[in-house]
Amino acid sequence: MSIILRPATTNDLQRILEIVNHSILHTTANYSYEIQTLEVQTKWFEDKMSKNLPVVVAELDGEVVGFGSYGQFREKIGYQYTVEHSVYVVDNIVGKGIGSKLLTELIRLAKEQGYHVMIGAIDADNAGSISFHEKFGFVATGTIREVGYKFDHWLDLVFMQLILV
Repeated sequence: MSIILRPATTNDLQRILEIVNHSILHTTANYSYEIQTLEVQTKWFEDKMSKNLPVVVAELDGEVVGFGSYGQFREKIGYQYTVEHSVYVVDNIVGKGIGSKLLTELIRLAKEQGYHVMIGAIDADNAGSISFHEKFGFVATGTIREVGYKFDHWLDLVFMQLILV
C-alpha cells in the first residue's frame, strides 16, 4: 500500500467534501447535521490558504482517501500559538496507518510554523480516536458533558492536547 501525502489543491475539494459529508451523515466525529456544499468547502479551503494553514491529503492509488488540517483554536490573540486539528479517513481503510501519517505530518507542520499546542476535540464515545491520539502523546484535559446533540442523544466532548516541544 503506497500512500502519498501532499498539500491539497482545489482539485481535491470534491473528494474532501464527500469524506466530510459522509462523516456528517453517519458519525459523531462531526457535530454538523446538514451536508456541506462544494461552495462551503471551497470557502473553507480558501480561508485555510489565506491564513497559511495546511490542508494535507492522503492519496492511495491516485485516490484521495483522507485529509487533515488545523486552524485557529479560538479568536482571541492570547490563543495565537494554539491550533485545533481534524483528521478524516474513509471508513473502509481506517486502521491502515493513513490517519497516523496525516497526524504526524500535521504535528510536524505545526512545530515548523511555531505553534505551541495542538488540540483535538473528540466525541467521548469515540474510543478509537481517543486511543489514536494517546499514541501521539495527546493527553485528555477535560470533558464537556452533553455539549453536543446528534442522532437523538446528548454527546460529551473530550478535549485532548499535545504540547509541541
